[in-house]
Amino acid sequence: MSLTEHLVSDGPAGPLAADLELFGRFVGSWDLRWNRPGDPDAPVDVPGELHLGWVLGGRAVQDVWIVPGRATGQAGEGPYAFWGSTIRFFDAVLGCWRSTWVEPVSGRVRRFVGRSVDSEIHLISTEEAPILRWRFTEITPDRFVWLGEQSSDGARTWQLEEQMVATRAAGG
Repeated sequence: MSLTEHLVSDGPAGPLAADLELFGRFVGSWDLRWNRPGDPDAPVDVPGELHLGWVLGGRAVQDVWIVPGRATGQAGEGPYAFWGSTIRFFDAVLGCWRSTWVEPVSGRVRRFVGRSVDSEIHLISTEEAPILRWRFTEITPDRFVWLGEQSSDGARTWQLEEQMVATRAAGG
């Protein structure tokens, strides 16, 4: 049996299935447009891709983010590139999502705690400086905006570092 057979699941499972829909609604494939506002050295409007699916017996959602996307011929290459994965699951004891980002291109690993905040999803990482907030905003069935923000003053103020606009891919 292959790893895929043991990793990938058909859908949410178990008593937390309803809670899993916060991120489960994103399952599928997405086209990305990545920007780094305020950074004059960064490329503008870089195409990327995002793929999400159910994993670990339907108890978690895993994703893969690739910028630039594979169609560019430079997937995960360049000074601003990334090719990473997040595993997210709902922690019933804490009443929130636990999320871990792993990105081997830059050697980053960050843990987040996530919650629904009004019509957005906020993921916060306080384990090292700077504090990070990753927000899913403007969420519709076929589009959302992801904002990567950082704070150097204990989360009193936030500075936008990255932005991605995601649109559901054809057949995704």
